[in-house]
Amino acid sequence: MTQYMRLFRACTTSRTLTKIHGHLIVTGLHRDPLAATKLIESYAQFGPFVSSRIVFDNFPNPDSFMWGVIIKCHVWNGFFDDSICLYHDMLFELKEQSRFIFPPVLKACSAIGELGLGEKVHGTIIKSLFESDFVIETSLLNMYGDMGCLDSARKIFDNMPVRDVVSLSSIISSYVKNGQVSEGLDFFGEMVKEVSELDEVTMLSVSEACGEMGFWREGKSLHGFVIRRNISIDGALGTSLVAMYAKCGDLNSSEGIFAQAADRSTSLWTAMISCYHQNGWYQEALRSFLKMQSCDVEPNAVTLMCVILSCARLSKLNEGKSVHAFGIKNAVEQPGNDLLGPALVDLYASCGKFRECHRVFDSTEDRLVLLWNMLISSYTREGMMNEASKLFKQMLAQQSLPDSFTLASILSACGELGFSELGCQIHSYALKLGISTEFVQNSLIAMYCKGELFDSAHRVFSMTKQKGIVAWNAIISGLAQNGRSKEALAFFNEMHSNAIEMNDITFLSAIQACSNLGYIEDGKWIHHKLITNGVRNDLYIDTALVDLYAKCGDLQMAQRVFDTMFERSVVSWSILIGAYAVHGQADVAISFFWKMIGSGTRPNEIIFMNILSACRHAGYLEAGKSFFKSMINDFGIEPNFEHYACLVDLLSRAGDLHGAYEIITSMPSPVDASVWGAFINGCRIHQRMDIIESMKENLVNMHTDDTGYHTLLSNLYAEGGEWNEFNTMRSNMTKKGLQKVQGQSMIKIGADDKVTTKLRKPAT
Repeated sequence: MTQYMRLFRACTTSRTLTKIHGHLIVTGLHRDPLAATKLIESYAQFGPFVSSRIVFDNFPNPDSFMWGVIIKCHVWNGFFDDSICLYHDMLFELKEQSRFIFPPVLKACSAIGELGLGEKVHGTIIKSLFESDFVIETSLLNMYGDMGCLDSARKIFDNMPVRDVVSLSSIISSYVKNGQVSEGLDFFGEMVKEVSELDEVTMLSVSEACGEMGFWREGKSLHGFVIRRNISIDGALGTSLVAMYAKCGDLNSSEGIFAQAADRSTSLWTAMISCYHQNGWYQEALRSFLKMQSCDVEPNAVTLMCVILSCARLSKLNEGKSVHAFGIKNAVEQPGNDLLGPALVDLYASCGKFRECHRVFDSTEDRLVLLWNMLISSYTREGMMNEASKLFKQMLAQQSLPDSFTLASILSACGELGFSELGCQIHSYALKLGISTEFVQNSLIAMYCKGELFDSAHRVFSMTKQKGIVAWNAIISGLAQNGRSKEALAFFNEMHSNAIEMNDITFLSAIQACSNLGYIEDGKWIHHKLITNGVRNDLYIDTALVDLYAKCGDLQMAQRVFDTMFERSVVSWSILIGAYAVHGQADVAISFFWKMIGSGTRPNEIIFMNILSACRHAGYLEAGKSFFKSMINDFGIEPNFEHYACLVDLLSRAGDLHGAYEIITSMPSPVDASVWGAFINGCRIHQRMDIIESMKENLVNMHTDDTGYHTLLSNLYAEGGEWNEFNTMRSNMTKKGLQKVQGQSMIKIGADDKVTTKLRKPAT
């Protein structure tokens, strides 16, 4: 028998194991409990696994040790339900059980989420007087921790007579896995004094916790603790520390650990590349991959995924294809698998190659929800909302169950398309599936606001049990961006009065609401609050503040905010130039245009619209013509109807009606009412009714619902005494259902929270 035990230890293949089994049958030793148990264990390890069950089922009256081995073997191979069935069979066959049966059974209970059964097994352990066994206590601790029963896990831990690094790692890991990271770190701080030696596993749990919470200071202390205790940081711990520092935004420390590592394994290289990618250092991620290649370190699927995603962010299609080809050539992963498939979809979508996206997608046999999500979100990100909607319907038709990310993406598409009915159906579907995460609820609020279903948006918000800052931001920004700015400010005030934490998005939405309403005093108060709250300088907030002060006529304050900006976008320049143009300060607007050019910012069509408008108000004819030519010749910007209308208005007001008419006739597409209206107004100013008469047929037959155009033309006939033509124009307006829009102004009365507005009609 001793000879066969040696053979079992030397066995590494199923063929050798089959020969040993044959010899045991010939010699009759297969009936020996020790030999049979070893056969069961060896078949589970080297295969085929079914042979383990055959040996067990054919053995007469197996003892508790053999029952424990067969249960353990099923757990090893992931057959958790079968292991539970074997446990129940054992209870029927044997009156007494040995202590080593319970750890694998508890592992199976946690794997399939059978808390009730786990508690029953716990009761059996207590009755059998095995509760003080250290291995069983640790197994109970892990089971309760895996199933989120932290109170029960803590009770087990507190009652343990002896606590070592294994139990300490288990309880910390339980807190971290269940989202109570701070509690896990506090627990580590309390228990580190009780345990003299801490192993790498414990450090791993704490390091991951610090990374998840962004606790840089605590992570730095942990790193120092590791160094002081001479714990090796090669291997998994070094990789974890690299990731931890990167998640805390300290890439220098990540690079320092990486540089000092004696053994740079695949996992360490992958962690460093992943850190670069997650922090937006995409070019550095690609360089690190090339260095990894030169060091002859084989990448894994995660490495290639990070590199491909970095290529996607940089829109480097050819480089991404090369990495893909490398993966196929070296059999790292095949196309369409769990990792590379979504990354490749993201790459091709970012480069606008949706045909290739579908090629990868269609070549995937088992389409996991991650792959569906990636393609749907790619369509949504690129503004292809109809395609995203069709893909979601295809996903449901193929009975692929969506998750919260899927629903949030398609709800975003519904909001952009105005598909409120489809959005409501998806809302009902989410309730049916029981998916009501904060991610989905925020998307619902945004979707209902865009569809102007504000009551539904309010209802979703009010039904959200735990209103985080993202939910508040969703309702405030949704209302502010869709014509309900007063309600948005009311929610902002509620946040402030309830001392709810605000971030830059909150303040940005509130400032935009004030800008929409022209509430400068409220805007100043919010500006003060964002400063006292320590919100850092932000391009979008600063731009919104410039827009607020400019719209409210406080150009001095708009200029002051603009001057303090660390970064200026073309939108920032456009707002300031437009403000000076609207307020008649054309020279200042033009000077800022040249400052913008000098800063290296390339103007867009809105900038030129503002400059042309400034020239029009100031009567700068030659400057306006020069800017119009420069827009086309120097910057390659194609003029739209607004640019043409502004230039025609400038020429017409200056009396160059023939030049204005030449511009109109040179336009590449049919002339709209705004252009003709500018020309007509010039004719009215310079009393050139002869020109109006020469093109009367074209002007009268203009197909437009622009009331301003019809009003201008009818008033022109009235000024010339042509009352028949005047009556005809007004009659046509009545037939079309067009009414002259009366001027209105809005002012704020009172400084308290109850804000009223007053509309003033001009005297008639």
